[in-house]
Order: sequence, then C-alpha cells, then structure tokens
Amino acid sequence: MGSFTAFYLLVLYLVLNAAILCNGGKTSSYVRNIKGCIDMPLESDVFQAPPGYNAPQQVHITQGDHVGKAMIVSWVTMDEPGSNTVVYWSEGSKDKKMAEGKLTRYKFHDYTSGYIHHCNVKNLEFNTKYYYEVGIGQTVRRFWFITPPEVGPDVPYTFGLIGDLGQTFDSNVTLTHYESSPHKGQGVLFAGDMSYADDYPNHDNVRWDTWGRFVERSVAYQPWMWTVGNHEIDYVPYLGEDKPFKPFSHRYRVPFRASGSTSPFFYSIKRASAYIIFLSSYAAYGKYTPQNLWLEKELQKVNRSETPWLIVVVHSPWYNSYNYHYMEGESMRVVFESWLVKHKVDVVFAGHVHAYERTERVSNIAYNITNGQATPVKDPSAPVYITIGDGGNTEGLANNMTEPQPDYSAYREASFGHAIFSIKNRTHAYYSWNRNHEGYAVEADSMWFYNRFWNPVDEPSLSH
Repeated sequence: MGSFTAFYLLVLYLVLNAAILCNGGKTSSYVRNIKGCIDMPLESDVFQAPPGYNAPQQVHITQGDHVGKAMIVSWVTMDEPGSNTVVYWSEGSKDKKMAEGKLTRYKFHDYTSGYIHHCNVKNLEFNTKYYYEVGIGQTVRRFWFITPPEVGPDVPYTFGLIGDLGQTFDSNVTLTHYESSPHKGQGVLFAGDMSYADDYPNHDNVRWDTWGRFVERSVAYQPWMWTVGNHEIDYVPYLGEDKPFKPFSHRYRVPFRASGSTSPFFYSIKRASAYIIFLSSYAAYGKYTPQNLWLEKELQKVNRSETPWLIVVVHSPWYNSYNYHYMEGESMRVVFESWLVKHKVDVVFAGHVHAYERTERVSNIAYNITNGQATPVKDPSAPVYITIGDGGNTEGLANNMTEPQPDYSAYREASFGHAIFSIKNRTHAYYSWNRNHEGYAVEADSMWFYNRFWNPVDEPSLSH
C-alpha cells in the first residue's frame, strides 16, 4: 500500500506540474480593466515648463561614447538660443568644468521648434557622480548623473526596459512605477515609440515638447539609450515633410560614430559587462545595405571575455503571438537571426506590440525551400525574445492573441508595465517584468538568465 501511495503521489505531482515540465507557455489569466488609453491633459503638472524666461527644459542624457566615459546632455530653450554651455563637476569637487555644445532647430509643417542644444561631455571618470548645470542667469537648472563602472566581465549593472511609452495616464503610471521601484535601473534601454506625436492632427510637434518635459524627471538623471520605432518616422509628404525621422534626429542624439556606424539608427555601446546593439526596423537591412554590413562586422568585434552579456534592442519583434503587427519583423528575422544564434546573443528586446511577451530560447534557421522545416525549435544558442511595448502608448492594449499559444511563447499578457534586467556577474542575470496594477508594480514574470557564452545551460522559468 505504501509503494502504491507513493506512485499515486508521484503521478499527481507530474500532472499538476506538467505545464512547468513541458514548459509549453503561459497566457496570463490576469485581466486588465481596459478603459482605453487616455491622454493626460496639456495642463497636467507633468507637462509644465520650468519657471523663468527661457529656462532650459526637456533635459535628457544618453551615453556619449562607446564605453561610458562621455554623456550627451541635451535640452531646449523656447524663447531664444541662450547658452550652449554645460557646467559640470564631480561630487565633492570644487573644480567646475565647462563643455560647449551645438545648436539646432527645425520646422515641421506649421510648427517651429525651440532651440535644441546638444553637448557631449567627455573624459568623465567611471562610477562617479557628476552634477551638471544648463541655462544662464536666473534660470540655471541643476541635475546629476552617475557614470557606469569601468567595462569588465563581472561588473554588475541594472537596466530598466521601457517601450512605446506615449503620454497617457497609463504612461505616467509606468514611469512612476519605474522611478519608485526598489530595483530600478541605472539606465534605460528604450525600445522605440516615444511621443506618438504622429498620432495627433498634422503630426502635432507640440507633443514632442510635452513628452520631453514629461520624461525629464527620469532621463535628466540617468541615461536612456534609444532605438527608433515607427512613430519616430514622421514621413508625411502631404504636409510637405518627406524626410523621415526629422523631429527625432534633431531632438535625440546617439553615439553612432563611436561604433563605426554610418547612421544614428543602428549603433552599439558597451556598458559595464554588457555589449548592447541597437538595430533599426525602419532602415534597410538586406544584403549590402549599410546596416547589414555594419552588423556583420560589429558582431565579430564583441569580446565576451570583456563584455559577457550580448543584448540586442530593436523595435518590431521577430517572434510575436499577438494578432497585432503579426510577422512584421519576419523579414528582418530571416536576414539576421542566424547571426544572433551564431554569436550566442543572450536576449533581444523589442517594442511595437502594445503588450508583453517572453519566448523560450528558439530559432527558426533550419528552413530551406527543400526541407520544409519551418517551425521554430528550441535552441540553447538562441536568444530569449522579449516584447516590452507596454509602456502606455496612445492607441490601446494589444489584447487579441493567436490561439493556441505557440510553443515558442513562454509567457504573454496584455497589460502595461516595465521590466528590469539586472546583471549580477558573467554567468547570471535576473530579469523581471512588472505589471501596472492598482497603483503598484507587480512582478508578474521573471527568470534567471544564464549567460550563453559562460553558462549555456537551460534556465528555469519563474513565471508567476
């Protein structure tokens, strides 16, 4: 009787845990109360300009070189050019230094931008807190940032992950949750779709200004590293605007030349123990195109003994089990996926789909026109693909999923939120996705990442 009972308990255990053992994927049972994405009113406090004549606003920073010893500081003055100078000093130092920036301005249909300043502050010390000031006279504004640790294989670092943010009430909740998280990142990897200005009549570029003021509370203090989404294209010939990415290109700068790129839409940086490659879903990527040629060389430059973690950020997901933007990333996947598997990329972050999804480690590179093998298969050398296009947007949640859930999909949920990727050392990183829920950020999906180069074994899923 004792052995029968033990056998019965074993069978019951296997049945109850079949979903975990088979790892066949989970569609969250959580149902968000969908009220629609409602824009915050223009008079909201998050959009208010700082007081004072010509006070600098929309202050934002991003990495300014390849290794993290420079910071691009950007801001806008609305009334007149004002000063192009950034005054900066390390914490505890009385030695204030100055760096001179450059000025740009643009017109878009019937809109004329303010005076947009960009200043690359160079030769900074690693792992150091710096204060910086922009503006002159009675409207000087002070901020601070912390430079990353020196690049090295076991250097811990935590990234926040946000995509498709917009400027709705949900956007504000996402940003607030990220700011208040006890595990918030030291910098943000942004997966594209920023202001959604193109969703307003005549691509109302005032919405670029309001968005810049909205996110200043975070991006003035820690670098956000950008990739572009479709809502940054702003290609509208009927308005006389046939140069794509015009507002983005004037407002947001990235260190693309430092990685040998010819375009700000695809580039790379090193940060602590991570090598991060930003790709563009909206720049040509076929054979012999600049992005294709650059990426092939770039992947060969990665030294996993120096930067063990290899991360790719792109806007349109390559694996997507929602009925929104379905297969839009397929042609790019066909071109680049085999390279990412060959070089053992750890994770690919994307946006575009206004929901959350994490895949198993799969690849779909075996197919050719004679063997018919067109189904993704588990592949320990493949990255995990994570869609994080759930920042808040202005168009609503993607809540229509393909059924049944594909085997490659490990977890999916139609909710808003943000994610955290926390590198511990060369072998381990902890990842969590945090759902916006009833005033709190709830950790709804998580997993330990085992590095593909230094610890290439199967990871357990910790989905809640």
